[in-house]
Amino acid sequence: MSLKQYQAYQNNAVNTASGGELTLMLYNSCIKFIRQAIKDVEAKDFEKKNTHIQKAQRIIQELMLTLDQDIAISKEMLPLYDFMYFQLTEANVNNETKNLEDALSLAIDFRDTWKEVLLKTRKQSATQGAQV
Repeated sequence: MSLKQYQAYQNNAVNTASGGELTLMLYNSCIKFIRQAIKDVEAKDFEKKNTHIQKAQRIIQELMLTLDQDIAISKEMLPLYDFMYFQLTEANVNNETKNLEDALSLAIDFRDTWKEVLLKTRKQSATQGAQV
């Protein structure tokens, strides 16, 4: 598969994804960028580290903006996103992998929980569709 074909595939995946799948993609991308930032700090490539941290921060900002404040769980998630954002900022300023690992741990927890929600939702939809 050529790079152009892969990019077309990726664009199609994003364009046809549900809101829940898009959120999962955001979590996965955030995790990828934080992991890369950890490698960048270890390699002392601070320019790339900065770029990867900023990408992760933009994803967290997007996740914060899309929280529905009328749902109780959103009020509990916002401070955790805030904490992740702060950890990434500290890591960027201090070149610390510990802060990145803390943010990564939360991102993985969010992603894994979100995956479970999507699986349960799909199972419920399939069950309801079979009953009709």
